[in-house]
Amino acid sequence: MDITEQVSSIGTLADDTRRALYEHVAGQPEPVSRESAANAVGIAPHMARFHLDKLVEAGLLETEFRRLTGRSGPGAGRPSKLYRRVDQTISVSLPERRYDLVGHLLAGAIERAAGGTALDEAVAEVARDEGRVIAASAPASGAPDDLDRVAGVLAAQGFEPREEDGALTLANCPFDSLAREHTELVCSANLALIGGILEGMDCPHLHAHGEPHAGQCCVAIRPAG
Repeated sequence: MDITEQVSSIGTLADDTRRALYEHVAGQPEPVSRESAANAVGIAPHMARFHLDKLVEAGLLETEFRRLTGRSGPGAGRPSKLYRRVDQTISVSLPERRYDLVGHLLAGAIERAAGGTALDEAVAEVARDEGRVIAASAPASGAPDDLDRVAGVLAAQGFEPREEDGALTLANCPFDSLAREHTELVCSANLALIGGILEGMDCPHLHAHGEPHAGQCCVAIRPAG
């Protein structure tokens, strides 16, 4: 789910009835029926079904079908449609932040360092490996050249790339607050991550450079050499 879809999903909760239904469903230990949800928020079942299904369309709830009687076979009745909160985390920040990604990198580096690798080497190795994974999992692009292809992948990670004179600068740092508080650690991981993306996209003629600038990412992509 991209950031536009996440904003749309959260916007669904601006409706008071939908927010009340979502909060009720999210607060239950088991999936709930539309009748139960309707009673909880004081609306008619047909209205509850309408709003609950809108929450499903928005990706905030999911459904299952189950017989509430516990019986099976002929005469057991039709299964009921039940609603529960999705397991996926939905969060929105503007500009985009990816603290989940940097947390994943640093956790992997700590695990690797526990096996005897120096921590700075472990951070670089894990980040570069993750960059290759990101490149490999990126959808095929019809971009006319490698710089445009790389820009598309970095945009999907929240970097806000901008092309200037045959190079890419990155207007947004997805790791902003951590990078400001732990600059050397996070920026070195970021540099290795983007280097891994370039390797994974088979762009040896492009190189990730550490170029700190206030208010934007510390990395720029320029032609090698």
